[in-house]
Amino acid sequence: MPAALTREKVVRAALRLLDKVGLDGLTLRKLAAELRVQAPALYWHFKNKQELLDEMATCVLTDTIEEMLPGQKGDWQDWAMHLGDGIRRMLLRHRDGAKMVSGTYLTNSALYSRLEAALHRLVETGFTAHDAICLYLTIYCYAVGFAIEEQAVYPRPGKRDPRYDLKRRAARMIPAEQFPLTLAAGKEMFDFERQFQQGLQLIIRGSRPSGDVLRSKAAEKSSSDGSGFDRASMGNRK
Repeated sequence: MPAALTREKVVRAALRLLDKVGLDGLTLRKLAAELRVQAPALYWHFKNKQELLDEMATCVLTDTIEEMLPGQKGDWQDWAMHLGDGIRRMLLRHRDGAKMVSGTYLTNSALYSRLEAALHRLVETGFTAHDAICLYLTIYCYAVGFAIEEQAVYPRPGKRDPRYDLKRRAARMIPAEQFPLTLAAGKEMFDFERQFQQGLQLIIRGSRPSGDVLRSKAAEKSSSDGSGFDRASMGNRK
């Protein structure tokens, strides 16, 4: 095994190769050729492809964690939007990045401190620990799933898979008058930047800290039992 062949060098070379050939084309044999070593040399560092993918995903996350996670300032809604945007940008850094990261095992335990800080930010806002975890995971899973679909249409930035050309898509819907909404959806579906932002906003609008929920329920109860009306009426009689 060449002395210069380190674990980090293998991972960085694997990420470069991923950008060239995609996740399905990434093999230990091709990686060995990229590094100009024999394939058995790689097994000194990684037992199999999955172990390599775990390290690749961890490397990408470690490289971008400071940029991905927002700071502690601002309201929680802006913070959550920044979080979702950061996760998506991280996944789009590499070809098939979302599929690579999905379901991998993180090998750097130092990343837990950043996750702890993120959850703490939500709990400070008024979310319970359970709801903070749920919101964080919902945003994360939404970003991963969205990026997988986005990278299927654009395997490389700015290069659309010809199968998803809007004219070709429209030509398959004959007669057109039977599919007015589906045809109109084409432009919307492939405007990934806008669609991601709108979807993320829907998630955030549907999430509220526990204190807000309790106050909302109290207001609804007050309105439904007539107490709010009675107080207003009494005020008018004075």
